[in-house]
Amino acid sequence: MTEPSVIFVDDDPHIRQAISQALTLEDLPVRCFEDAESGLMAITPEYSGVVLCDYNMPGMDGLEMLSAVQALDTTIPVIILTGQGDISTAVSAMQRGAYDFIEKPFNHDELIELLRHALEKRYLALENRRLKAQLRHLARPGPRILGSTPSMQKVMDTITPILDITANILLHGETGSGKDALARYIHENSPRGAHNFVAINCGAVPENLIESELFGHEAGAFTGADKRRIGKIEHAHQGTLFLDEVESMPMPLQIKLLRVLEEQKVERLGSNKVQELDVRIIAATKADLKTLSDEGVFRADLYYRLNVVKVDIPPLRERKEDIPMLFHHFVLIAAARYDRESVPLDASQAARLMHHSWPGNVRELRNLAERYVLLGPAALDENEPVAKANVSGRRTLTEMMDSFEHSVLTSALNACHGSIKDTMVQLGVARKTLYDKMKKHGLDKAVFKD
Repeated sequence: MTEPSVIFVDDDPHIRQAISQALTLEDLPVRCFEDAESGLMAITPEYSGVVLCDYNMPGMDGLEMLSAVQALDTTIPVIILTGQGDISTAVSAMQRGAYDFIEKPFNHDELIELLRHALEKRYLALENRRLKAQLRHLARPGPRILGSTPSMQKVMDTITPILDITANILLHGETGSGKDALARYIHENSPRGAHNFVAINCGAVPENLIESELFGHEAGAFTGADKRRIGKIEHAHQGTLFLDEVESMPMPLQIKLLRVLEEQKVERLGSNKVQELDVRIIAATKADLKTLSDEGVFRADLYYRLNVVKVDIPPLRERKEDIPMLFHHFVLIAAARYDRESVPLDASQAARLMHHSWPGNVRELRNLAERYVLLGPAALDENEPVAKANVSGRRTLTEMMDSFEHSVLTSALNACHGSIKDTMVQLGVARKTLYDKMKKHGLDKAVFKD
């Protein structure tokens, strides 16, 4: 999203200078243009500011610019400057969707107030659009990627633009950080979601079997090959092939995989027939493949083929504010699986989770959530690292207060299933205070609904 600003269009250089100085003194960033055509080039559907333009301009006039801006995004506020007494122009502008109009000569204070209101409206429109996009993702079937921390937002900002294209993706993260879940999320939310998601752990398959697993074989291709077998790569045709622990793949197999990626064709063992492929590769690794390729342990050309888009998944200890939400999510899943009641965490229990270092990352948290559903709060006491939380990490008082406030809010929203009214009563806060704090911590009530 671009920085909120004002795009001002007027063919009079003296007015442009006066407006620019007035807005700058009010800390309102402004970009001035002498004609509508050049001003429009600075506007995109993601533009987070407003447009202020004169009505009478050579070439494209103010109403024509209004129509052009609305063709990009109808929620971008456009304010029209009109000549004194030109009521018909003002009425026409409002009918066509202008945010407002202001007559020349105008009072600078009134203009500033009008622009601030328009900027606030634009902010709310973009925020509403972002929240609706989040809800659409949460409503889709398949795995969910939850997290409101900046590091997880960076992950989502990286993968969202590439969901609809076939670029290969390299996921890098520690064991248990959620590489498999993210790969499945990418597949389910892409046009390939209706086809196969085929996963293979390159480190778990014996070296003498992995080639057959990937490429398949014809009957009689080797001892024990009694019948034809379709390989993982071929089975992923029109879908997604997920190669977990790709750093464990034997060097000879890396060469063959590279050929498949370059030619988009696969040949079963013992066959001379080539099968055409349409497959997206998502590879995952806990190692630094660039370092391994520099050391000659992993082929550099394969690394660059896989590393079209790289996504670094943060460990759970670096996004602790997401822990209460994730834990609640895993508790709901486990409760449904085992037909048990889901009991929300209280504030002290949530704080204990927040202080743990989580060496097993999201996988460790998910396992604890399952035990919590089966054994109740006693499961937290049986988990030695959580029971004896390490609170020695150096954080400022503000950071600790924010962290605690986030965990209390999340726990209350969990307990109240996202009900704002019930959460207000439980926490003893006014509605506006609750909304302000939820906005501060990036919390959305819809996430907590069962």
